[in-house]
Amino acid sequence: MLTPNTQFETVIGLEVHLQFKTKTKIFCGCANVFGNLPNSQTCPVCLGLPGTLPVLNKTALEYAIKVALALNAKVSPYIKFDRKNYYYPDLPKGYQISQFDKPIARDGFIMIPMVAGQPEKRIGIHRAHLEEDAGKIIHDSSIRASLVDYNRTGTPLMEIVTEPDLRSPQEAYDYLTTLKRLLKYLDVSDCDMEKGSLRCDANVSVRPVGETTLRTKTELKNMNSFKAVKLALEYEEERHRQVYLDGGTIVQESRLWNDEKQMSIVMRTKEEAHDYRYFPEPDLVPFIVADAEIDAIRKTLPEFPEAKLSRLKLQYGLNDYDANVLIQEKEMANFFEECAAIYKENKKICNWITGAVSAEMNNRNVVLKNLKLSAVYLTGLIAKVEEGVVSNLVGKDILAMMIDLGKSADIIIAEKGLAQVSDDSALEKIIDEILGENPSVVAQIKEGKDSAMGFLVGQAMKKTQGKANPKKIGEMIKRRLLNA
Repeated sequence: MLTPNTQFETVIGLEVHLQFKTKTKIFCGCANVFGNLPNSQTCPVCLGLPGTLPVLNKTALEYAIKVALALNAKVSPYIKFDRKNYYYPDLPKGYQISQFDKPIARDGFIMIPMVAGQPEKRIGIHRAHLEEDAGKIIHDSSIRASLVDYNRTGTPLMEIVTEPDLRSPQEAYDYLTTLKRLLKYLDVSDCDMEKGSLRCDANVSVRPVGETTLRTKTELKNMNSFKAVKLALEYEEERHRQVYLDGGTIVQESRLWNDEKQMSIVMRTKEEAHDYRYFPEPDLVPFIVADAEIDAIRKTLPEFPEAKLSRLKLQYGLNDYDANVLIQEKEMANFFEECAAIYKENKKICNWITGAVSAEMNNRNVVLKNLKLSAVYLTGLIAKVEEGVVSNLVGKDILAMMIDLGKSADIIIAEKGLAQVSDDSALEKIIDEILGENPSVVAQIKEGKDSAMGFLVGQAMKKTQGKANPKKIGEMIKRRLLNA
């Protein structure tokens, strides 16, 4: 008997759809490129015209095996494809080539972080299978019609399905961020949710604490970010609880997440597997992948994030926070190591990469490689700042110019005249001026108000247009006023 005091447990399973970044589609030679003119990347094969035959993309298969191995899954050497039959305007063939009873991977897992002080949690991977993507429908209100773009039809896709092991929207969010990071390390996809190369559906149900059977679930779709997944799950778990407390029943259905209204909306009742009338794909003969081929792919796997985290801390003496920030992007962690091989100030390198360099990436909306910033140039700039040739503030301006101009810090400093004024006689003259202009501040410092010192240093920096050495200015003012 449910009461207002009944405690509920949430049960969540996720289905992640991952597009591979192969050069061509999975069963034909059409280009696999995002953003081209609608319906410009199609052919008789991906449109399913009569008399055409699909041919499996070998790279897509290798990527799928690579993902399966990274997920600690059992890789099936027996490769078989099936037809999943259903009608939808974005599916020109009327069926989708997928894997039904023989997925390429089963029984895997990944570990996700838990709150501080608790061990990692194991999230089971029920299966992962290879298939072709469908096209895309664009609903255009200006012409009161829906348009179909078949460019995406036939894009290599891997669906990764968890066990119902997730117990909260936060755990679902942590799983997705952990999985995305792992997939990006594999370099099989750009994992860009805005482009649709990483998509997620979520199955959610709730049950009273202590109950072991799974209750009716609903499937959530149309979530365009991990934050949206978390919000949609929070909304849906509360809706389920309220339905049960009101004496109602949950209907198994697919629901769309409306991000603007922050609520889920009924899409359709959920189909079961038999509704798709699966049968073996007659145009693709099953085959066996040799163990030697799987082992060869295993040897190409990169150092995974967790291993890199441990090594960065051990080898470079980074703390847990800094190492964690760096490993979120493989490219960033590798760039750090390139810099550390040149300049032996690991903490300072980390601060620059996670601070000023990351800010430039965000401001320009680009990834690290698109900054075209070399490790030699960045470490050269850091050295100039540490030597006091330029201030930290000016150093950030130089970083932007290095990226824009493709020149080293040495050249930019010389061309722009940005070197700090460190000559004692020049600084003494500036100090004379600011002390004469600010007698009240001088009096405060002499009375013991050390915080006022910063104002005078700031005035000196202003007079020199940021070229004075602030540390040296501060020391000289202190000597003048406190030893007078």
